[in-house]
Amino acid sequence: MKPRQDQLRVLSEIPVPVSDIGIRDLAEIYDEKDIYLSIYLPLSGREKEHLNRIFVDSRIKAIKDALSPVLRSHFENTFEMVRDYVYEAPVSGENGRVIFASSAEAFLHVYRLPVEPELAIVLDTSPFLLPLARLRADYQDYGVLLVDSREARFTCIRSDIAEEKKRLSTDLMNKHKKGGWSQARFNHLRKGAIKSFLSEVADNVRDTCGQLQMQGFVLAGPGSAKQQLRDLLPKDVQENVLAIIDMPMDISRDELVEAGNAVLHDNDISRSAQLAADFKNAVLRGGLAAYGVEDVRDALEQGRVNTLLILKGSSVPGWICERCQNLQANARPPEECDRCKGPTSVVDVVEELYELAQRTAADVEFVEKDDFPDQDHMVGALLRY
Repeated sequence: MKPRQDQLRVLSEIPVPVSDIGIRDLAEIYDEKDIYLSIYLPLSGREKEHLNRIFVDSRIKAIKDALSPVLRSHFENTFEMVRDYVYEAPVSGENGRVIFASSAEAFLHVYRLPVEPELAIVLDTSPFLLPLARLRADYQDYGVLLVDSREARFTCIRSDIAEEKKRLSTDLMNKHKKGGWSQARFNHLRKGAIKSFLSEVADNVRDTCGQLQMQGFVLAGPGSAKQQLRDLLPKDVQENVLAIIDMPMDISRDELVEAGNAVLHDNDISRSAQLAADFKNAVLRGGLAAYGVEDVRDALEQGRVNTLLILKGSSVPGWICERCQNLQANARPPEECDRCKGPTSVVDVVEELYELAQRTAADVEFVEKDDFPDQDHMVGALLRY
């Protein structure tokens, strides 16, 4: 499918979270010819500039040498479109850059990222999305709610960019002065004021979570206020609490991100392992599961896949017909498709399955090697029906 008019040009001037990139829309774009250039550049550290230039020069030459004269001309025009973006210095906070381009379609997307992608340059019939998918799996959006009995701050962390979304505070001592009260009376009123403040925080958390699309949030802070707050949260919001951890209120932003990322990493590993276990159980019991490239491909084409499971770091050679999308694994491409006589091209089948999952609104989970039940198959699927 050709890109829509509103999709032709996207140029970010500052680093953007990975989740801001419309990967599902990009997965809809493809052509019969190899006209889409995808470039992934890690940019943190000065040594990367030299290594990137060597890699880029080598890959560009290799791609040119492999193309027919007509496609070589298209490719050279495309690289001229992106040359300045490939070699320019990073802006503040930019640790990676992803570029998708096609001169034939006047298509140019440049994304500056706060995180590092894998180094890669690919010319294909569509934007190459697998490295971007892995980034999205590693850097999901989540929140950190830092709270004590006087103050609450909700920070949203997106691809290591921390943005404070909400801040509430109360001055308990000014509201409740001792005067002639007994200590017991004063303590009772103070506890009531703390509960009132935390109830206000709980209401704000529900509103904030409703406005932001996040995996969940970490409840953090010193003392017992965070546990009290959790008990005041509505049940549906409590289910979004990823962990409760001790943390000082004056923690630096970098330390906040580091602590939150550690929680998210552990949570992701646990979720991935659980999905792998669910998949294994479904296979053993003859449940709603498909495994192996062919069965998973068929289930995706029929729109039956709820969650596509991909073994991390996996790759499967194969070919695809760019006209009818006939996808075959572990085979050399014939001169023409046996279904429609259309042109064929060599592909990474895992990449094609990922794109197909995006087009059919299936979830995707990258599974660790030790959790995947059958490493010979590389992919599996939990089915909707």
